[in-house]
Formats: sequence, structure tokens, C-alpha cells
Amino acid sequence: MRAKSFAWIVAWGLALATTAPVSAATLSGAYLAARQAGYQTDFRAAADYYEKALFLDRENPSLIEAAGAARLSLGEVDRAIDHARRLEDLGIRSQLAQMALTAGHAQEGRYGDILAMIDDSRGIGPLVDGLLVAWAKLGQGDMSAALVAFDEVAEEKGLGSFAAYHKALALASVGDFERAEEIMSDTSAGGALLTRRGIVARVQVLSQLGRNDEAAEVMDASFNSRLDPGLSALREALEADAAIPFDIVGSPKEGMAEVFYTIAGALEGEAGDDYTLLYTQIAEYLRPGHVDAILLTAQLMEDLGRHELAVATYDRVPADHPAYHAAVLGKTDALRASGDIGNAIAALEELAETHGDLPIVHVSLGDLYRGEADYDAAVEAYDKAVALYGEPEKAQWFVFFARGIAHERRGEWTDAERDFRRALDLSPDQPQVLNYLGYSLVEKRQKLDEALAMIERAVEMRPNSGHIVDSLGWVLYRLGRYAEAVDHMERAAELMPVDPVVNDHLGDVYWAVGRKLEARFQWHRALSFVDADDPDGEADPERIRRKLELGLDKVLAEEGAPPLKVVENGAN
Repeated sequence: MRAKSFAWIVAWGLALATTAPVSAATLSGAYLAARQAGYQTDFRAAADYYEKALFLDRENPSLIEAAGAARLSLGEVDRAIDHARRLEDLGIRSQLAQMALTAGHAQEGRYGDILAMIDDSRGIGPLVDGLLVAWAKLGQGDMSAALVAFDEVAEEKGLGSFAAYHKALALASVGDFERAEEIMSDTSAGGALLTRRGIVARVQVLSQLGRNDEAAEVMDASFNSRLDPGLSALREALEADAAIPFDIVGSPKEGMAEVFYTIAGALEGEAGDDYTLLYTQIAEYLRPGHVDAILLTAQLMEDLGRHELAVATYDRVPADHPAYHAAVLGKTDALRASGDIGNAIAALEELAETHGDLPIVHVSLGDLYRGEADYDAAVEAYDKAVALYGEPEKAQWFVFFARGIAHERRGEWTDAERDFRRALDLSPDQPQVLNYLGYSLVEKRQKLDEALAMIERAVEMRPNSGHIVDSLGWVLYRLGRYAEAVDHMERAAELMPVDPVVNDHLGDVYWAVGRKLEARFQWHRALSFVDADDPDGEADPERIRRKLELGLDKVLAEEGAPPLKVVENGAN
């Protein structure tokens, strides 16, 4: 059984706490505030309010556990341990408290206490406990017992890859690189051995064995040619025939940190983010500066909507670390999500000064500028990225697509179309590009047959995309195939019922087939959905009002556009 998530503890804790024999108004207020903060994953506020409540109800186990959960979620493990000890003193068993207590024992090197907890069924879970037992045995100096413990974990269904990875790390941590490589070379084990961190561990092991050429081959087979700064430095060191130190795990305590990090990586996307967060926080607690754990913690904070905590977490990555650029990129995403665009741009502009040789930095900056409608700056940033790429690869299709959008918004259609087609050269079946280029050609009344073919292909790949289905209906309308357009436009309106452009288009299609009352109804709907605060929106409210006043035919005549084909039947 796994430890309960923070959200579960909040719900359970409040259910019990509100029945506690304490009736102070301030206590009730703290309960309610803590509950609200907990549901919003506002860990800081939840921890503070739970602890305020505990001043008035000191022995309420549910409040103690909830306060500990909040502190652990914040990475304040020592404070979580204090709450865990209070539960222990009350004779209450809590898996979350056991996580905190285990972390405390590991931090102090009390490996016997960890083994005693697990022997007393006060562990965390079968996989975590099994791996911790092995590392604790190593911490006591008994490598043979540690290896037996790893093998026992491997016998459990589905746990073999975890056991193999940690057994190899344990062997490498004591300098037995030969046996570590025997395990790591068996890629059929999969799991953590095939992650970035697992591959780097094997490269380090091979280098320690004096097999740098083989280590370089492993890197080349595992990563594409565009390496991040950390991998580039590693590859260059191999080329220089340097002996790469093994630093993935250097002690039993760091091995235990790796247990929590490995489990967090396995849980990501499979368990609740608030639950996974507990593991990353303990990993960093046991090994401060564990940058991979820091980055995962920050990403989880983002996913939980705690952007301010994500920014603070990204800031813990040192500026001289090879992953610093990744931290800044993550930080800018969090700043943008929180609405702090100015600081997001400032952070990226500063990163471009120090890491200007990385295309992703300029792409990210271009995306920010484009989101702010600064298309001149966006094109300049994308130009720098393209120049750094040299000969483009398939993965770079998005850069050309994004630059094409910026060119199109600047009114530079020739440049835009060239970029869109370059994106399709690199990745021919990208529905986003097919739709955007096809729709743009429709709006310009150019190459309509080609535009139709592009959009039909996009719809095949994304049949439930309202934007793409709308484009298909619209190109059929532009081609004068009004009756065929109706079903597609109605489907688009089902998929995006409050989109003003889709409703406006459906109104035009209805008008074209003679269903004029329905057309006016859709135009009224379109007007109701126009965002008055978005003057650059595609839907033109003034044009819609003219259609309601005069009808589509007269508006088209005013605009000098080709008239609609005559529809004999279906007028209303």
C-alpha cells in the first residue's frame, strides 16, 4: 500500500478534525482555511493553517499528518519529521510519517533504524522498502547482504529493472565497475537503465574501466546528434580520453536518494503529482544539489499550478551547472503561466547572452515574443535558431512553422509560405502546418484545390480538432461547394460551440445554402462570443453586424468579393 497523497490527507484530515471535541471559532477558521488551501495545493498556506489549528488541538492525529504532508510537499523535511515523531509518540502509524522518519534516519546514517522500521512493518511500500533494505545493508558495510537484498527485489514481478539499476549503482559506488557493467550492458532489463541518468551512469562506468571508445558508442546510439551542454561536455571528455569519475551515487545515503528519485520518475504521469512530489523532495533532502530531482520537483509544481514554487525551485539550480539552461527555460514557462511575461522575457534574454549557442533558447524567446504579438522580435529570434541548426532535421519543423506564423502576421506572405512549406518538407504530415497553410491559402483565395487536399489530410489525422474541421468546411465554402460544407461546419461547431470564428463561418455557410434564419442565429451567437478585450481576434464584430443588417450577399458586394452561387431550394 502506498503513502496517501496530500489531497487525500486533506480530505480525510478535515473530515476527522471537524469532529474533534474542540469548538473554538479560531480552530474552525483554521480548519476551513487549511482545507481550502489544501484543495488548491497551496502547501505553504495549508501548512501554516494546520499548524495554527494544532496549537488548539495538539494531539489530533489527522491534523498532525496533514501538517506533515504539507511540510514534506514544500521540501521542509525536518519539519515534516517533527510531525511524524508526534504521530509516533501517539502510537499512530502513518505511511507518510514513515516516509519522513525514514528520510531522517537516512540523513543521519541510522541504517539499523531503517531496517528495524521495515522489519516492524513500518515501511513505505514493497519496492521502496526492498531497495532501502539493500542500501541500508551496504551502509552497514555488508555488501554481500546488500546484493542478496537487491536480488530479492528482482524476484518480485515487475521490479527487476529497478533492482538491476540499483544493484549496478551499488557495485559502481564501491568501485566494482566490472560487475556493474555486466548488469548495465544487459539493456533488455530496460527501466531506469535506459533513462538519461542510467545511460550517463553506464558511460561513467565504462570510462572508469578505460573503455572510452565504447562509452562514446553508447552515447551516440542513445542520444541524437544535438546534445545538451551536459552531454556535450561528457562526449568531449570521452574524445579527449579523460577518465570520467563515477558520481551518480557515491554513498549509501546517496543511493537512498536515488531510490526516491527513481520511484518519482516511475510515478510521474502515473500517480498524482502531489504524491510524486513527496519522493522528489526526499531525494533532494538526502542529496542536496540533486539537479535532476530539483528539475522534476519544479515540473511537478508547475503541473500542480504552484508557479511561484516552481520558479523558486528552478532558481536552486546553480548557474554553472550544465542543466542551468533547462532550469531557466522551465522557469520562464512557469513565469509565463503565472502571467509574469516581462520577467519571463527578461530571463530568456539574459540566458541568450550566456547560452546563445543553444537554438532552443532562441526558439523559446521567439515563442514568447510571438505570444506577445512582437512579430519583429520573434522573427529575429527564430532566425538565430535556424542559423544555429545548420542543416535542419525533422525535429526542427516547428521552428519554421512558428517563424512562418510570425512572417504571416507581419504581412510577409511569401516568406511565410516558404517557411510553412519548409516545415512540411521536414515533416510532411504535421496537421498543424497542413491546416494553417491550407486555411491561409483559402483566406487568400489561392491554390484552393491544394488547400483542400492539405486540410483533408489534416482532418484525417485530427478528426476531433474543431479548428481543423472548421478549415475543411471553410475551404469547401470558398470553392462554392456549400452543401458539402454544411456537415463539416456543423461538426466544427459541435467541437467548438463557443468559438466566434466557427459560429461566424457556420452562419455564412447556412446563408449560402439558403438557410437564412439559421445563419442570422449563428451570427448572433458569434457576436456573443467575441472577446472585446482581444482586438486582434479573427472574428470581426463589425463585419458580423453588417451581415446581420444587410445580409451576406450585400456585404460581399461591398467588399468586391465574388458573389455566392445561387441556391435554388432551401431558402427560409
